[in-house]
Amino acid sequence: MHRPLIAALVAACAVPALAAPTYIHAGRLIAVPGQAPRGPATIVVDEGRVQSVQDGFVPAPAGAATIDLKARTVLPGLIDSHTHLSSDRAGNEGLAAAMTDSLPLNAHETYWNGMKTLRAGFTTVRNLGDDQGKVLALKEAIRRGWVMGPRIIDAGESISTTGGHMDGRVGLADDVHALVGTENLCDGADDCRRAVRRQIGRGADVIKFATTGGVNSGTGLATRMFDDEARALIETAHAYGRKVAVHAHGAEGIKLAVRVGADSIEHGTMIDDEIVKLMKEHQTFYVPTLSTVNGYLERLAANPNAYPPAVKAQIDWRIGITGKALQKAFPAGVKIAYGTDAGVSKHGRNADEFELLVKYGMPPAEALKAATVNAAQLLGVDKETGTIEAGKAADIIAVSGDPLADITVMKAVNFVMARGTVVVGP
Repeated sequence: MHRPLIAALVAACAVPALAAPTYIHAGRLIAVPGQAPRGPATIVVDEGRVQSVQDGFVPAPAGAATIDLKARTVLPGLIDSHTHLSSDRAGNEGLAAAMTDSLPLNAHETYWNGMKTLRAGFTTVRNLGDDQGKVLALKEAIRRGWVMGPRIIDAGESISTTGGHMDGRVGLADDVHALVGTENLCDGADDCRRAVRRQIGRGADVIKFATTGGVNSGTGLATRMFDDEARALIETAHAYGRKVAVHAHGAEGIKLAVRVGADSIEHGTMIDDEIVKLMKEHQTFYVPTLSTVNGYLERLAANPNAYPPAVKAQIDWRIGITGKALQKAFPAGVKIAYGTDAGVSKHGRNADEFELLVKYGMPPAEALKAATVNAAQLLGVDKETGTIEAGKAADIIAVSGDPLADITVMKAVNFVMARGTVVVGP
């Protein structure tokens, strides 16, 4: 119903694919993050895919294009495993926008945020929840080539129990509850199976649900779901071949999600030693989303009353505890995948997460691996992207400087190629 809204966006911003083949000359190449970088190299791209990676600067034959990145470090396109593309206006501002902005305008905002993310070097995102199908429609429009944007793995609408973190009525007056959709809510195992099937029927690639309350909803961080409900959600999603991302802050909610088979824990603020052991045993990914605190701090600096008091109290707690779970999980060998919760933080500044990952204990090489190799594995796109290797999509970025020595250079990506099309660069 709403897909024509996205289709109506002009595609003038999409840069035509370069003449085939294209020879990219990289001064330094991190083809597989986590492995040793290579010196000067040539990446041959044709029909949107990497055809070969060769040492040295191989001259392009007649008729082929050349892209000169000899003075830059070249890497695979980045992956953000936790975004919300439909908005990055939160707190009271976000609530006001939800009441005043039309659906067509919000569809344009969704596209705009996708382009900001792509231009920042994130060629793939996993969008973990929005209502009204805006990101589902954008994903399809990108697939059809109508508009440019990142590759999108989308969850449709996030699922929770009545009164839980994704119950949109929480915090609103009773007389406006009827305006808020509730098909994403479930109570009891059978109802939770229905909720999963509904999102899959809408086109969801992944299922996202919450076992605990959330910081932004002011619902407290206790567990909000019973074991049979969480198990029904995950078993149903897995039966349909979908992975499951679980929003969980409190320890008991994290344990519940890991025990019943979650593929990733999002936020995971209260990870303890028992949880670390469980996550390693179940091979569960951890997506820390540390840069949410940047969004909180910036909004509060601009307006101390940006959030209701109940939410503000939880934000203060979240700011104070940031990074402690990562400091416990990473050294113990829990698999880390890069994710920002952009929407809480600002779209287009997804690379801010790198600085925080390194601040709280990850070496730059491991932070880069989390945003490429690990994230691709979590999203199930590792055969398509996450490294620069023959046969994979030509998702390629470049920065000035050495991110292995100074991770902050990732905040200034100055070349982006997505699926063979140059989005930013020469």
